Amino acid sequence: MPRRGRRSEAAKARWRKLESVPVDAKPGTPPLTTSAWNPTRSPPKKMSRLLEGGLPDQMSPPVVRQEEPRVRPASPGSRRGTGRRHRVETWPASRVTRRSCKLVLPTAGALEKKFALLVGDSHLRAIVDGYSTMPKGDFSLGVLASPGASAEELKLEVLDAVLPRTPEVICLLAPSNNLTASRTFVEAGAAFDALLSTICNLSANVVVVDFPPRLCVEESVQQLLRQEFQRVAAQRSIRYLPVTEHFPLSSLALWSRDGVHLSDHPGMEVLAQLLEAAICSQLELSASKSPAPVMLADPPPGTASITAVRRCLPRLVVVGEVAAPRRSEPFAWTVVGGGRKGDLLDSSIPPNPVCFSPALLEEMVPASFDFVDVLLYYLCIFYFY
Repeated sequence: MPRRGRRSEAAKARWRKLESVPVDAKPGTPPLTTSAWNPTRSPPKKMSRLLEGGLPDQMSPPVVRQEEPRVRPASPGSRRGTGRRHRVETWPASRVTRRSCKLVLPTAGALEKKFALLVGDSHLRAIVDGYSTMPKGDFSLGVLASPGASAEELKLEVLDAVLPRTPEVICLLAPSNNLTASRTFVEAGAAFDALLSTICNLSANVVVVDFPPRLCVEESVQQLLRQEFQRVAAQRSIRYLPVTEHFPLSSLALWSRDGVHLSDHPGMEVLAQLLEAAICSQLELSASKSPAPVMLADPPPGTASITAVRRCLPRLVVVGEVAAPRRSEPFAWTVVGGGRKGDLLDSSIPPNPVCFSPALLEEMVPASFDFVDVLLYYLCIFYFY
């Protein structure tokens, strides 16, 4: 049987002393009742009963204020998903990043289909382990997943991966781990740019899918990282497809209990459909940019083939004298013909004699002209007409 502590005995004596003190009761208040101390009764409750009847002036205990319980505001870290996620399996560690990494390649029988590679972080773990399946498309899919990897670590994993052939399209799931791995958004953008540069060296056909939102991180912080990733992708002319509208924060069943990873159902089902749609649309877009060459059908049998005759386009040759450049001295002599100096009356122009009637001459020649003027006037008319 446990011994009584001295502290409890001292508390009993203290409370008995308080109960034995006479109290001047106020009118309308019930008198104090002496009762033994009960260990189940807490001192704050006892103190509240004593304060109802009043205490002597020489004893002034601290005032006890009864406050309503405060409701703790909902913080981002307190939001948890309600969905279910599979138990994490053990993967082999990578030799370049020391993180868990797994590369799944298509079977050898799918060589006739186009090869698409999917690169991402722990969101792709359910697809790799088979807990979530991708919709069947007209392509063979390979998946490279590294849980917890940032953009810099994903770049090292892509460089270390050994692929059987060059993928026709690479779909990159934007690394959300840079929310904690990078100190600033500029640093995260530089790491993401290096990752895109490495992926573009493997294939010229690249598409980026935005990372699903997290419940345990401020929404404004995630939006700033998305804007930085979109800016970097736009500089390299790479499509960046948003997915936030497909993951409303009010649907907690889309996330697991940790608030970071998606649930197997229905969270990963939505993400798998978005990834499959991104790959198919990128393949169609690349096919429309590079159309197949048009092949002419062979002529039907029994018809003579028409031999194509190459026509020569007519060539126009202009032959003529080149205009002489304008001289700086317009009043100097100009050499024309065979080295002779030209004058005002060029002999190469044939004269055109014109006969005028005497009446017309009288009207044309003024009366004030003398004989010499009339003679010069006639000579000018004769040689110029």
